[in-house]
Amino acid sequence: MSLLNDIPLSALHLYLTAPYPCSYLDGLEARSQVATPSFLISTPVYSELVRHGFRRSGTFTYRPRCDTCRQCVPVRVVVADFTTTRSQRRSCKHHYDLKATIHALQDKPEYFELYRRYQDARHRDGGMDDDSPEQYRNFLLQSHVDTMLVEFRDNGALRMVSVIDVLQDGLSAVYTFYDPDVPHASFGTYNVLWQIELCRKLQLPFLYLGYWIAGSRKMAYKANFQPLQGLQDGAWQTILQNDRP
Repeated sequence: MSLLNDIPLSALHLYLTAPYPCSYLDGLEARSQVATPSFLISTPVYSELVRHGFRRSGTFTYRPRCDTCRQCVPVRVVVADFTTTRSQRRSCKHHYDLKATIHALQDKPEYFELYRRYQDARHRDGGMDDDSPEQYRNFLLQSHVDTMLVEFRDNGALRMVSVIDVLQDGLSAVYTFYDPDVPHASFGTYNVLWQIELCRKLQLPFLYLGYWIAGSRKMAYKANFQPLQGLQDGAWQTILQNDRP
């Protein structure tokens, strides 16, 4: 398999999962291609896997491999080409007072409390609103790669938490959750802009945003960070151009 020739571990294996209900498109079944064993997937290996369209959930590394659908497109922001829109600049100004601090992966009760409130408000009946503390830790606080946890606080109050992988050629946005009860907030937009700025500071060319589906409302926000590259037909190419002020 050509992918295995591109990474330094010939012991890595790929397998297909059984079909399961798609989380993004109603009425469709999904399948994933999973890379194992997980303990061999170090930061250099994972960086190469991400360039081939993989993502991770905890120590589970996968990419979509559905039987009849190819709508999941891995996407990334080209940091050098990105410019903010007027609404994004407003978001930066609105959240200017947020203080971000970077930590190693760690567990705090206030993280899980915020995570549950976020899931209950934003993803009710999506499955993750029923996560136990153990499921939450397995999802976000387990990693075999270089991962950071970022706290965003306003006058000491925890407003947002972001888990980010540091790759050889960029940052990979793993997951972000935030306070759903703050009026007029745009935490999600601000967080992506903050990660783009961190890429610039670290001199990393890309911010990987996971998968984008043109018809999915859950993923629509990714189209706001343009120009956006997508992995299609085995090559990264621009799929959306920035034509807004």
